[in-house]
Amino acid sequence: MATSKTGPAPTAGPAAAKPLPKGAIPVLASSTLAFTVCFAVWMMFAVIGVPIKKELGLNATEFGLLTATPVLTGALVRVPLGIWTDRYGGRIVFALLMAACVIPIWLISYATEYWHFLVLGLFVGIAGGSFSVGTPYVARWFPKHRQGFAMGVFGAGNSGAAVNKFVAPALLVAFGWTIVPQVYAIALAITVVVFWMFSASDPAHLVKGGTTFREQMAMLKDPRVLKYCQYYSIVFGGYVALSLWMVQYYVNEFGLDIRIAALLAACFSLPGGVLRAIGGWLSDKHGAHKVTWWVMWVSWICLFLLSYPQTDFTIQTVDGPKTFHIGLNVWVFTALMFVVGVAWAFGKASVFKYISDEYPTNIGAVSGIVGLAGGLGGFILPIMFGALLDLTGIRSSAFMLMYGVVWVSLIWMYWTEVRRTDVIGGTTERAAA
Repeated sequence: MATSKTGPAPTAGPAAAKPLPKGAIPVLASSTLAFTVCFAVWMMFAVIGVPIKKELGLNATEFGLLTATPVLTGALVRVPLGIWTDRYGGRIVFALLMAACVIPIWLISYATEYWHFLVLGLFVGIAGGSFSVGTPYVARWFPKHRQGFAMGVFGAGNSGAAVNKFVAPALLVAFGWTIVPQVYAIALAITVVVFWMFSASDPAHLVKGGTTFREQMAMLKDPRVLKYCQYYSIVFGGYVALSLWMVQYYVNEFGLDIRIAALLAACFSLPGGVLRAIGGWLSDKHGAHKVTWWVMWVSWICLFLLSYPQTDFTIQTVDGPKTFHIGLNVWVFTALMFVVGVAWAFGKASVFKYISDEYPTNIGAVSGIVGLAGGLGGFILPIMFGALLDLTGIRSSAFMLMYGVVWVSLIWMYWTEVRRTDVIGGTTERAAA
């Protein structure tokens, strides 16, 4: 006798099998808001650093150090914050992190010496560690097949860099730069309250015993972790560095008012943050490898064009010498920066999709290491941008440096992944080279 096939239809996939946990969406929304505010605070010196540089008479290297100092602390605290998130839960760690930054941010408005800004910047930089708290905190509220998208939505808080470029210049022009840290301190205090009201905790998400600092650093022996650190030092470290660098670049290279400069700089920062969710969705659908590969190639092409300095040259013709100018105008430059911002938004999501796929039980620990590498890239690169500018006098040398770093990742990725993977499309396995 034939078996009847009546009854519930089979589910179309894992998404239909299990609904999201009750607190997942509020956790994602409140964490994304908190990360956006933290990132705006973290990027504060990108705008207020311009008048401070003029006030203190800083050179390009000193300006690079000023803007990068908060990034250093944000990078260094990511490893312990990732461990504490695994052990104690993201809600409590995130809330305490934000609360600890309020007073140092407020005190920046009273700083008068260069060392004052550097010391306070180290404390403010703790806000940058929020990423390594929020990433595992959010990811554990979602099933595996939706973690890439969830982490992408949370990572869209990188758009705080763009929010900073909209808010800080308006405050600066209207009231002076000292009002900016005061407004940001109040905003962060309010965010702590909002976050605590709408977030939640789940004891099942805690890692029993946790990972020690030594065990986490031992992960650097894994060549895959080192490779993801390299990728992230570009897509996140480069994003942070250029977000800090672009306002003054527009002011000095194109002679723009700081408000217009910040607005155009946001054309890079904004897509570099908000489109991260799309990068997460693409990584879920096509895989982290394919997305990252194409991100690197798009970056390589754009950075090559951005690297070319403003150039005048003269040639002898039958009618006498003629002078030509080669260089990017402000609109072409902004368009290329927009493309780079989009690419890096996708890349930030795809790198963490690698992590959630390959280290599902240790996301906090590995994301702390990779986040540390990205943060250190965001600290070192602005200083190197300034040093190269002081040394060569060529403003586009910043993009020359980034172009070389992308080359390293492309070569590394080719030898470890592309030679044995089909990144163009299709399902056939690539023959060994």
